[in-house]
Amino acid sequence: VQLQASGGGLVRPGRSRRLSCAASGRTFSIYDMGWFRQAPGKEREFVAAINHSGGSTYYADSVKGRFAISRDNAKNTVYLQMNSLKPGDTAVYYCAASLYVGTRYSQSSAYLYWGQGTQVTVSS
Repeated sequence: VQLQASGGGLVRPGRSRRLSCAASGRTFSIYDMGWFRQAPGKEREFVAAINHSGGSTYYADSVKGRFAISRDNAKNTVYLQMNSLKPGDTAVYYCAASLYVGTRYSQSSAYLYWGQGTQVTVSS
């Protein structure tokens, strides 16, 4: 599966942004999906994940209550709605996919396929 992330840009603190990740192929609905981010000089970190059906979602503590992950299997797309953005959310955001990550949803090594990343900058 090939992944294409989009929706990044410059955002004012406190505002919202929605990222999209479009997947190629007709088997998108069997993949668990995740969002990760990497800030300059820092390691890539888990942000959110959603299972193949959309019935289970998981979040990093740093974004819980502010971000929401969702998917539309008919459109082969996963979304990351980001609200109340903070300067600390500035990073390159990556979407990732794999078959059944299970309890390893927060580990980047669990994902086989990665998108190219989209830059989100939160600044006034």
